[in-house]
Amino acid sequence: MTVDFNGVGRGQVNTQKTVTDKPQTSQPQQPAAEQAQAPKTQGENVSLSAQAKDLKQIEQQLASYPEVDDARVEEIKAALADGSYKVDAEKLAQKMLDMDNSIFG
Repeated sequence: MTVDFNGVGRGQVNTQKTVTDKPQTSQPQQPAAEQAQAPKTQGENVSLSAQAKDLKQIEQQLASYPEVDDARVEEIKAALADGSYKVDAEKLAQKMLDMDNSIFG
């Protein structure tokens, strides 16, 4: 099956047009009566794999969760304000190293 995207065909992607290129001529339109009588074609069928269906379901579940845990944010703000929030420097450093290893190997 060949798909024509605005006159771009095989071998024409990312090419420069020159002044010698001929402009495309449009095809004549069919009268409305002929269009109405033209046989209707069915669209193509698409079936999704079980994995794709599972991914779609997971995506919908994730969309239902809030992006930010407001209760946790307020808890941390309160701990910062009253000075009770403590940072474990060794744990923080290890997580930074783990992230670096996961990104750069």
